[in-house]
Amino acid sequence: MSGIDGHQDADIDIGQLFAAVWQRRRRIVATTALSAVLAFGVSSLLTPDYKAETRILIEARGGVTGETGQGASEPVLDQLNIASQAQLLQSADLIRQIVRDLDLASRKEFDPEAYSLLPDPLALLRLKQNPLSLPAEDRIVKTFRDKLQVYPLEGSRVIAIEFSSQDPKLAADIPNRMADLYLSMQSGAKRDTHSQAAGWLEPEIATLRTRVADAEKKVADYRASAGLFQSSDNTSFTAQQLSGMSSELARVRGERANAQARAENVRAALQAGSGYDTLGDIVGSAMIQRLKESQSQVEGEIAQASIALLDGHPRLKALRAQLAGIRRQIETESRKILASLENEASVARLREQELMQQLSGLKAQSAQAGEEEVGLRALEREAAAERQLLETYLARYRAAASRVDGNSTPADARIVSTAMEPPEPYFPKVIPITIVIALASLLLQVIGIIVVALFSGRGLRPTESRLPAARPLQPAPAVAEPVVVLQEKTAGPVPIPPPLPELALSGLPSDGVQPSGLASVSDYLMRRRDALAVIVSPKGDDGSATTVSLARHLAGARRSVVLLDLSGTACATRLMAQSAQLPGITDLLCGAAAFGDTIHPDRLSGVHIIPAGNADPVEAMRAADRLGMIIDALAGAYEIVLVDCGATDMTMLERLTRASTAEVILSVANASADEIAAVSARYATAGYPDALVMMADPSDDPRRRGRDAA
Repeated sequence: MSGIDGHQDADIDIGQLFAAVWQRRRRIVATTALSAVLAFGVSSLLTPDYKAETRILIEARGGVTGETGQGASEPVLDQLNIASQAQLLQSADLIRQIVRDLDLASRKEFDPEAYSLLPDPLALLRLKQNPLSLPAEDRIVKTFRDKLQVYPLEGSRVIAIEFSSQDPKLAADIPNRMADLYLSMQSGAKRDTHSQAAGWLEPEIATLRTRVADAEKKVADYRASAGLFQSSDNTSFTAQQLSGMSSELARVRGERANAQARAENVRAALQAGSGYDTLGDIVGSAMIQRLKESQSQVEGEIAQASIALLDGHPRLKALRAQLAGIRRQIETESRKILASLENEASVARLREQELMQQLSGLKAQSAQAGEEEVGLRALEREAAAERQLLETYLARYRAAASRVDGNSTPADARIVSTAMEPPEPYFPKVIPITIVIALASLLLQVIGIIVVALFSGRGLRPTESRLPAARPLQPAPAVAEPVVVLQEKTAGPVPIPPPLPELALSGLPSDGVQPSGLASVSDYLMRRRDALAVIVSPKGDDGSATTVSLARHLAGARRSVVLLDLSGTACATRLMAQSAQLPGITDLLCGAAAFGDTIHPDRLSGVHIIPAGNADPVEAMRAADRLGMIIDALAGAYEIVLVDCGATDMTMLERLTRASTAEVILSVANASADEIAAVSARYATAGYPDALVMMADPSDDPRRRGRDAA
């Protein structure tokens, strides 16, 4: 509500908002229809644009050799590399090639400046660079880029190429041509890379072959000069001999130890005098075996003879002598075996000593050969490095040479969706644009009306629970009785001046005063920039009733109007207020109510009223100086402010109109011509020669309409 301050609670009056919109329904419908027609016409006249799209999948692809050009972990599958490929598709070189291939320079769509009949006004004012100062190809490339959109699809390795054009066929041909040219460029770049690699590797391989041959010759010469010949198992002769000598020495030492152990075993058995015939070296002797057989045979004969002969029998003695001889032969043969074993151990010992001497000599030779092999290994490492580099270059050369062919080096991308000629334009969409513009116009108008209603206060109402209790409104006294008005005095009623003497006039006043009807005054106030009107009613409530009719007439003309009741008789309050217990101007001046709590809606129109109030008028007069600020605040919130002063005196009128351009209106309802002339003359003498004289038709009396309605 207009005039509501921060201390007041207010509610939005939905009914008033709908009423404000409904009152302007014809204008809203007309404006909306006009906006729709204009949008339909303008969008229909626009040149249609068509859009088509081609999609490319970035992936590693191999050639006819079966090898992939990029591994799965190569950057070609990285999102940053895919974004780089999208930027490559927008490169100036590729666009220029498309412009030349499709002859886009001959189309006005791509170089509108060259076909324009009028120069660019901004260029003439030097607010921008003259487009014609640039080369034609640069202008076409700029326009081409404005129509081109290249972007990778999120979460995939697919790049979309979109192009818009006024020609649907061209809109499809350009992205397809761009995709083909991109694949050709990618494949050509790979072929160029392989061709350059093969061309660079070929002389390098020839040089490396010479270097490898030289390195291997140095190794062979050094080996021959140092005598570092190699055996079949890639070891030097000295090392091989040293290894064989060491093995032979170990074997001889083993044989010598074995022979010594066997001889010692036989010697110990012979010294003991028993058990030597069970030793392996003795038992294995052929002589011992034959003697053992003879011993067994003699022992058998002795056993048989002992059965039939006595011990002293010569036969037994001869057999026993023969047995003793055999045993002596066995012992003698055993000692021969022992001597053989000792000889074998001695031979092994001598062989060991000889081998050790030879081994010492080989070690000295091996040490000397080791020093010489240091240089040999350095030469061999150099030759091996040269050989490995040569083999690597040969492998790369064979791979590069096999991919020089165009069919063997496909681009690391392929087309997954080709652009088709669009059947309908993507812009402008005539029907959607028309609907959107119409809805926008409708919404803006409704929102504007609602905002104006809210800021003017017509769409708000004070919260009734915040209204303070007020005293019952006293009945208005008769016109002839003294009435109280707001003035500078602190106490005491101010009597209405006595009636003016009647003028002997008939018809219009003799001094040329022209009374105006209520409708004329209303039109005049609506045309004024400063619509503050102070209305004086010399005849009391009749004039105040006309003031109420004026306010309602202005509200009916869609103006935001507020009426301030300073009449003293509270006539306007009785005719307009919803209740007799509403706070008003006296409550505001006494500080008993907030500013917003004193503004109330008219019960029969959209006018707002500040009633007389219920506070003590004498106490309210002490703050009468605030009236100017109150009226200024109302003038800033409402289009028209009417101050009903009733039958006030000149002093109060001067205070209300001081330092302002307020319009003074004399409401002389039911007055004769003479009375009108007298009142006009009196106010002209007091300094208000331009005061309007307002008369009202009895049919405009709100009191009468109220009684008729009742």
